[in-house]
Amino acid sequence: MQVLVRDNNVEQALRVLKKKMQREGLFREMKQRSAYEKPSEKRAREAAEAVRRARKQARKKAQNEGLLPKPKRKPPRARQQPAAAAPSTTNPAA
Repeated sequence: MQVLVRDNNVEQALRVLKKKMQREGLFREMKQRSAYEKPSEKRAREAAEAVRRARKQARKKAQNEGLLPKPKRKPPRARQQPAAAAPSTTNPAA
């Protein structure tokens, strides 16, 4: 996984990295691995995940066939413009 740091803005790069790790499910996996999971609990969790995936797939299929309304999209967030350079107080004609 790679994140580029632009204009020495490390905070923004960390936010991007955290979001990527969240999408990949890294935090969930780290939390799972922090403690032992009994085989019966593992089977139950994997079965629940399979049910969740099947429901999501069925919902998407129904939406594509027009049986369910598609979710409303959020309006795109406006990007922040960099701060304008402060006008110089010195006299340029001097």
